[in-house]
Amino acid sequence: MQELDRVQFAGPDIIRRTKLLVLGAGGIGCELLKSLVLTGFRHYCVIDLDTIDVSNLNRQFLFRREHVGKKKAEIAGQAILKMAPDATVITYSISIMDPQFDIDFYKSFDIVLLALDNVKARMHVNKMCCICDIPIVDAGSSGLLGHVISLLPGVSECFACTEKQQDQEFAICTIRGVPTLPIHTIMWGKLLYKFFFLVQLKQKKEIFFLMEKA
Repeated sequence: MQELDRVQFAGPDIIRRTKLLVLGAGGIGCELLKSLVLTGFRHYCVIDLDTIDVSNLNRQFLFRREHVGKKKAEIAGQAILKMAPDATVITYSISIMDPQFDIDFYKSFDIVLLALDNVKARMHVNKMCCICDIPIVDAGSSGLLGHVISLLPGVSECFACTEKQQDQEFAICTIRGVPTLPIHTIMWGKLLYKFFFLVQLKQKKEIFFLMEKA
């Protein structure tokens, strides 16, 4: 089949030479980076704008208590080098949508791996990878559900080919240490309200009411 011409069986040499762009160093990102290192990949660029919070430590196992308050991308990069001292690692603690990440930046990588927590960022990366003809592996989760999708420009449909519904439920694990949306601060306030007053707000009605008033 013509579509399979671009597929290669990756041996150790190809794996070691492959340059990876990993976006997101949270729960999925930590597991992803560990698995990539153990597989033999040695060239990484890790981007995550968030900082490490105490609540991350039980599931984002590359981080320790002494890392609380530090940048996830930076500490994840250090963890890669501890596991593979011969690896090359570049980290950025800013948004993937920053203008410095242009077409030339994307073209310097062989594969882009997404472990992001929002649709807007996924759509942006999808657009850039389609322009640059770079394959994407996208992983995501919400509560107990998850997905892994491989996207090959010109072969499979891209992330923007089907309409994506915005979530109406808000998984606690997606709350950011650095809030970027009003809902992040609302959910954080919801947690504090429950902690101090031992009252559980309903998941939808009260949250949207608070967000409208904020």
